[in-house]
Amino acid sequence: MEQELLLVDGLTKRYGSFTLDQVSFSVPGGSIVGFIGENGAGKTTTLRLILDEIPRDGGRVSVFGRDNREQGSEVREEIGVVFDECHFHEMFTPGEIGKILSRCYRCWDGELYRSLLSRFALPEKGKRVKELSRGMKMKLGIAAALAHHPRLLLLDEATSGLDPIVRDEMLELLQEFVGDEEHAILFSSHITEDLEKVADYIVFLHKGRVVFSEQKDTLLYDWGVIKCGQADLSRIDREDIAAVKSGAFETRVLTKNREAAARKYRDLTVDHTSLEEIMVLYGRGEEQ
Repeated sequence: MEQELLLVDGLTKRYGSFTLDQVSFSVPGGSIVGFIGENGAGKTTTLRLILDEIPRDGGRVSVFGRDNREQGSEVREEIGVVFDECHFHEMFTPGEIGKILSRCYRCWDGELYRSLLSRFALPEKGKRVKELSRGMKMKLGIAAALAHHPRLLLLDEATSGLDPIVRDEMLELLQEFVGDEEHAILFSSHITEDLEKVADYIVFLHKGRVVFSEQKDTLLYDWGVIKCGQADLSRIDREDIAAVKSGAFETRVLTKNREAAARKYRDLTVDHTSLEEIMVLYGRGEEQ
C-alpha cells in the first residue's frame, strides 16, 4: 500500500467573500499529483496552508505523518518549494545563493546543488539572477529546492511561461525525483498538457471546493464527452451527466463512463476527453 506523504483533511480558510471549504486530498509516495483549478480557486492558498504560512480556520495537514504546525520546522526541512516567480534577490549569483541556503538547511548538499547547476547549464559565477532568463530562473529554483534532499516537492506554476524544450527537461527531472516510493510532488499548474504527461492523480479545485480527486488515467480513458444538440439533451439520463455546457451550435455533456455512454447513445458522438475540457465543462458548464 502506498504511503501518504501528504494528507490534507477538511482544510478550511475564510477570506471575506471567499472560503476554502473542507478541502481534502492526499499525495502518496512515488506519485505526482496534479492540482488544477481556475484562477482564484484556492490552489495557492492551499499550498500556503500546507507550509503553515497563514493560519487555517479548520482541518488538519499531515506531512510524513507529522502535524505541519506542531512539528513545522522539521516538516519544512523536508519540503522543497518552487513558485512561478523567482524569489531570490536579483543581485546574487547562483553560487552566492547556494552559500546562503547552505546556512538555512541542515541537509544542504553543495555538491548536488553544483551538479544540478551544471546539468541546467547555469553558471555559478558571472551572472546575477536579474540577468537570467525565465527558464533559467525556474531551473535555479528547482536546483535550490532539490539540493537539501526534500521528500516532498510543492510546485506552483513552475513550468508556466517556459518553452516546450525547457518544460520537457523539467518534467523529466520531476519524474526522476519520484522514481521510488520515498518522494512525491504536488504540482499546481494551468498547463494541463504537462499534467497529462507526468501526473498520476488529479485534484480539481473549483471555487474553494474539491470537485474530484481521481487517477489521471481514469479521467483520460474512462471519462468522455457526449456531443449533441440541445434537443438531444433531454433524453440523456441524469445519472450519465457530470456536467454540461450548451453552446450556439453544440451541447457537450461530460460523462464518467465513456464506453457505457457510447453503447447507450449509439446515434450520438461520444469522444475521449482531456483535463482542459473537464476543467472547462465543470468551470463554465452546469454541474449536475
